[in-house]
Parts: sequence; C-alpha cells; structure tokens
Amino acid sequence: MTQLVDIFLQPGKAFEELREQPRFALPLALLALASAILPLWYFMAVDPDWYMQHMLLEAGREMSAAELEQARSVMPGTQAMAWIGAISSAVVIVVVSCLYALYLMLAGKVTGAGVGFKRGMSLVCWSNMPALLGIVVALVGVATMQPNTGLESLMLTNVDPLLVQLPADSPWRGLARAFSLLNLWSWFLLALGWRIFARAGWLQSAVVALLPSVVIYGGMALFALAR
Repeated sequence: MTQLVDIFLQPGKAFEELREQPRFALPLALLALASAILPLWYFMAVDPDWYMQHMLLEAGREMSAAELEQARSVMPGTQAMAWIGAISSAVVIVVVSCLYALYLMLAGKVTGAGVGFKRGMSLVCWSNMPALLGIVVALVGVATMQPNTGLESLMLTNVDPLLVQLPADSPWRGLARAFSLLNLWSWFLLALGWRIFARAGWLQSAVVALLPSVVIYGGMALFALAR
C-alpha cells in the first residue's frame, strides 16, 4: 500500500521495489473500478431525455419530435448505458494494460532488458496511476453537476475542455478530447520505470515509453489533417 503513495512522491523508490517484487493487482483494480464507477454514476445522474438529444446533436443531427421519439425507442436507456459503460470501461482497462505489457515484454526482448510480462504489467499499471487522479476529478464533477451536463465536459484534465472548447465540426476535436495532460506524467513514470527495470539510459527509456503514444496520437493527428 505504501507504493500507492510512493509512486506519486518517490517514484524511483517505488520502481526499485517493484523491480525486485513486481505486482500490479492493486493499481489495476483501482483503475478498473474507478473507470467503471464513472459511467455508472454519470448515467444514473444525467437527465435521460436531455442526454439523448445531446448525443444526437453531438453526432451532427437535428431531428424532429417524431424522429426523436423513434430514436428514443431504439436506443438503450441511460440505466442500460450505465451498466454497459461500466463493464466495457473496466474490460478496456484490463485489455489495454495487458496489450501494453506485451509490448513492453517484446521491447525487453529486443533490447535485451529482460522485462517479462509480469514486470511489464507492473510497470504499466503503476505508471498509469496519474490517470486515476483524472477519474477522481471527473467523479467530483459528476457529484456536483447539473442533470444536463455532458460527460466529456467533466474530463477536466483533457485538452478539450480544459484548454480549448472545439466546435463539433472541428477535425481536431477527437484528439483534443482524447489527450489528457496527465499523459505527460504517466509517460515520465513509464520512462523512469523502464530505466530502473531495464537498467537502461534515458534515451532508450523515453523511446520505449513514448513509441505507442506517438503512433496512436500521431495517427489521430494525421487523420485530422486529412479531413
């Protein structure tokens, strides 16, 4: 449990301990649980009629009252969406963490670092602890929001809405809403953890830590430029 504090205050010390005894159950459980609670609580608190209209407007569609009623009969209710969102969010956290750990295991083989799957999972899950802070901020927003508030507006650590509020037709909106400033913290922790786990230099550690994100966010940026 002390590592949960050390990862924020003394990350080098935390990773040295994790190098000798890698573990990941606690951070993975916290991330999955918090990620599940957020949509569950939000959809229980939001106004169902407003949310349906909001989603249709976000999709760029203006509908008549008859069309709205037809859409309402087809779309799942907010209670169903709450459970769907909760389960899918938790599953995504686990799956993405496993995929990232596999990437680190492959990087360990390529570089000769000897970072196996368990150490990779430990490194990924603990490095993602800053994301937990972002979810906590969003949960505070849910607790204090009006019933006609969009979930995306509660993600206050993301570029949109923290720094900009892009219009719905902006090609950069998806990237701005997907990019959290807490990523910078997580990337640093991941590079630091790799440096300690692999006994590598900062250059290799930075490349290993940043490569997947460069591919993902770079692809999103290229897609936005192409629109």
